[in-house]
Amino acid sequence: MSDRVSNFLGGSPLSVIVKLVLLSIVVGLLLSWLDWSPRDILDWITDFFYWLWYTLFGSLDRALDYFILGAVIVIPLFLLSRLMRTGRR
Repeated sequence: MSDRVSNFLGGSPLSVIVKLVLLSIVVGLLLSWLDWSPRDILDWITDFFYWLWYTLFGSLDRALDYFILGAVIVIPLFLLSRLMRTGRR
């Protein structure tokens, strides 16, 4: 069982815990120096996904508007050309 845990963690549990603690302190110092809080990071992630959602689906909404606008011209012309072609046969 201990072998599985060591393989999963990438080393002995104690050494992994020490590495994670040291890395967390370094990252915490860096974020403190940048004056970022965990709340700022969560807000940024939330805002990013909000922006992504509205960019993707807002574009689909505009695409639907463009489709309807173009279809008002294209479909009658298509039908008219088919009717003209049928009349020649």
